[in-house]
Amino acid sequence: MSMKIKLSEILQDTKTVAISGHIRPDGDCVGSCIGLYLYIQQEFPDVQPTVYLEEIRDSFKFLEGSDRIIHSCEEEKVYDLFIALDAGDKQRLGASAKYFDTAKRTVCIDHHISNPGYAQTNYIEAEASSTCELIYDILDEDKIGKNIAEALYMGIAHDTGVFQYTCTSSKTMQIAGKLMDKGIAFTDILDKTYFEKTYLQHQITGRALLESMRLMDGRCIISGLRQRDIDFYGVTPTDLDGISALLRNTEGVEVAIFLYEANTQEYKVSMRSKSYIDVQKVAQFFGGGGHVRASGCTMQGSMHDVVNNLTREIAKQMPEEVQ
Repeated sequence: MSMKIKLSEILQDTKTVAISGHIRPDGDCVGSCIGLYLYIQQEFPDVQPTVYLEEIRDSFKFLEGSDRIIHSCEEEKVYDLFIALDAGDKQRLGASAKYFDTAKRTVCIDHHISNPGYAQTNYIEAEASSTCELIYDILDEDKIGKNIAEALYMGIAHDTGVFQYTCTSSKTMQIAGKLMDKGIAFTDILDKTYFEKTYLQHQITGRALLESMRLMDGRCIISGLRQRDIDFYGVTPTDLDGISALLRNTEGVEVAIFLYEANTQEYKVSMRSKSYIDVQKVAQFFGGGGHVRASGCTMQGSMHDVVNNLTREIAKQMPEEVQ
């Protein structure tokens, strides 16, 4: 854990600030970036904030300010301050890392336990439910308007699996309640950005569930998709979000693994666990990271090799009777 920062202090003597999050931005990443952006615009009129993110989901575009996100980092600029949000390491910033490298000052706000603290100033709290929860902490509650509340609520809801994951604390619920009191349409936010799926998403999820298999006396469930499957259904990696969490809900399962082929002999891996498997340790072993109950990594080799390597590491944490 690092010391909590004060927004007024980090923005002191700052005219330009770049805000960015991780590649393939999820709800928490988008919500924290937009929420902080809107608050700075509102409360610090002399500061010019700019948000850099890869393309976001259409369902996130209801957020005020989402149309001002810049998706290209081709322009050469030097910012007074760069704020990295929800990115466990600098590489996860993707193309916007170039602005991090040239910024006069850097700040990182994050809740990934694997974050090494790569900025000059770091506010990293692994016990927090989400980066949006940490952003809420550094804002003046009375000055959080409905537009900012929508962004932060969405991020908290997404990273807690709508308040069902173990990262959800009583503090998380209190913050969510205060954001709801700002007059946001919280049920619509959850329906449109979390629960609602396209027909193609349901099809590819059905394929993943149908072809899943259980190992380790049913404690581990695995499913994977090759590039030809993804091409056949016409889906993107974003459409695959949530499959590992769905697999995790299988009765008797402790850990779920979902992987898909991103390039030839290269697989993106997503892992979720329920109670005793620390998937962050597994992901970190293979160069990835994340949280104790939700982590990911990128691995090389055939699907068979990747699965064997992953299960070998997971087996080390399984009770002896199921290894």
